[in-house]
Amino acid sequence: MGSSSPLTRRNRAPPSSVSSVYLIFLCFFLYFLNFSNAQSSPVFACDVAANPSLAAYGFCNTVLKIEYRVADLVARLTLQEKIGFLVSKANGVTRLGIPTYEWWSEALHGVSYIGPGTHFSSQVPGATSFPQVILTAASFNVSLFQAIGKVVSTEARAMYNVGLAGLTYWSPNVNIFRDPRWGRGQETPGEDPLLASKYASGYVKGLQETDGGDSNRLKVAACCKHYTAYDVDNWKGVERYSFNAVVTQQDMDDTYQPPFKSCVVDGNVASVMCSYNQVNGKPTCADPDLLSGVIRGEWKLNGYIVSDCDSVDVLYKNQHYTKTPAEAAAISILAGLDLNCGSFLGQHTEEAVKSGLVNEAAIDKAISNNFLTLMRLGFFDGNPKNQIYGGLGPTDVCTSANQELAADAARQGIVLLKNTGCLPLSPKSIKTLAVIGPNANVTKTMIGNYEGTPCKYTTPLQGLAGTVSTTYLPGCSNVACAVADVAGATKLAATADVSVLVIGADQSIEAESRDRVDLHLPGQQQELVIQVAKAAKGPVLLVIMSGGGFDITFAKNDPKIAGILWVGYPGEAGGIAIADIIFGRYNPSKRLCFKPVFVIANLNKPVLVM
Repeated sequence: MGSSSPLTRRNRAPPSSVSSVYLIFLCFFLYFLNFSNAQSSPVFACDVAANPSLAAYGFCNTVLKIEYRVADLVARLTLQEKIGFLVSKANGVTRLGIPTYEWWSEALHGVSYIGPGTHFSSQVPGATSFPQVILTAASFNVSLFQAIGKVVSTEARAMYNVGLAGLTYWSPNVNIFRDPRWGRGQETPGEDPLLASKYASGYVKGLQETDGGDSNRLKVAACCKHYTAYDVDNWKGVERYSFNAVVTQQDMDDTYQPPFKSCVVDGNVASVMCSYNQVNGKPTCADPDLLSGVIRGEWKLNGYIVSDCDSVDVLYKNQHYTKTPAEAAAISILAGLDLNCGSFLGQHTEEAVKSGLVNEAAIDKAISNNFLTLMRLGFFDGNPKNQIYGGLGPTDVCTSANQELAADAARQGIVLLKNTGCLPLSPKSIKTLAVIGPNANVTKTMIGNYEGTPCKYTTPLQGLAGTVSTTYLPGCSNVACAVADVAGATKLAATADVSVLVIGADQSIEAESRDRVDLHLPGQQQELVIQVAKAAKGPVLLVIMSGGGFDITFAKNDPKIAGILWVGYPGEAGGIAIADIIFGRYNPSKRLCFKPVFVIANLNKPVLVM
């Protein structure tokens, strides 16, 4: 032991204290050992092998049609048990061999640790982290969207088999990215309804479709969110929890609804999530026209409708749409809501039934849609190790092929905004490469939000240094730096054959509940770029890492800035992709999935940006 240990000092703890410390340590060790063991097997119902009496239940009979199995299960439940299946942490029913199930997992661009349904451990320490959606969408490659979804669902199933993940994933986000200041635009496929629709159906198919081709079975269950006309989080005091989107029917049909329609009609998605905001005065999670009328009626959803967390509570407390919690529960269920992310329906539905605001038949209908989804996933088919994906495990996560697909997705999405002939660089002609900027050697920034633990990182600096000799200086301590190290950066650039500036944003600038108020580069980054360009011995390349656009007119018009790349949030292998493009190993695209104009307008009017 080191000298700082209390047990090596002259005044040692008395024996009783030592014993207490030992016992506490032992308790913690046993707890974590027990936790580890508890996480080593998947959660499932109808374990007939362990409990043969379950074979008598119709819902455990895999020979019967799913609809009959669902009806059999619902008929066996008490009202209180039924209500327990209206919430995201669904209560188990021990007498029927049904364990507690957590519905909330995320897989926006890889299996995520956001949501309580998914965890990483020593068994599976990380999963493949693909580029943030806004970059993948810029590839305009539908087959890529589906390929990524397929890898993500394989890794999700592999993690489920060792008790680290669920089967229901509340992804993708297919909202329209109309205003580049929106903090969650990074999660979306961009502003074009057609591209967003193609992304939606492609990614959903990749997640859901089984290798056996049975459309009534699901590999994992996807969820398209946030329905609908949702594109503001927190902007100058305007919050998503109270925002009312006033939208014409034409704009609904032409802009906001197409991606969700594509999810349901083309992708056969298992779920749609209603949003916090109101649309034309009605909370989306309490609007029967939007839920029962459109999603289930017109589009024929084969699955469940879930609230954002906790939208039902929000429509009562924040929007004051109903006078009592019971009314909020009743109006949401009657509108077509099946599952509540959170606990609100679990707390107030029984009162709604007793008050005559909603009948038990409506609850039966809601939980039937939830059970139908779990049946399609094989949750009620016994041990998943005996099912189609039972052979997947930790070795199927973070494979070399999966990580290469992450790199290729970044290559395909990166956009070339300017090139005066400098790109691609020839490694043989460069003796010194200066790499400067707050995002030049970042890791977590590259994967954006709704992230998981990646397999590994390759930063832009690492990618570039793997090809030529580099010198490095951050230039700014972070993206919002109040003071830039202009002197150090210009000195470095003045001696380098080429300078690469990696700048942009991160989650401190744009994120959920964090909208931007302008389109300027944060902090002193613009000044850093201008001064480096003035002092640089050779050409300057600008690499912009961000989810939304910035006004970079100054860089476009600067003759010393020979090339500009937008790299989104490029995922775990972002550094590989950036280096491959800069050194000509891959030819980048010139397609953005948001407005490709460099002029900034008055922010109180429509804006045109990068």
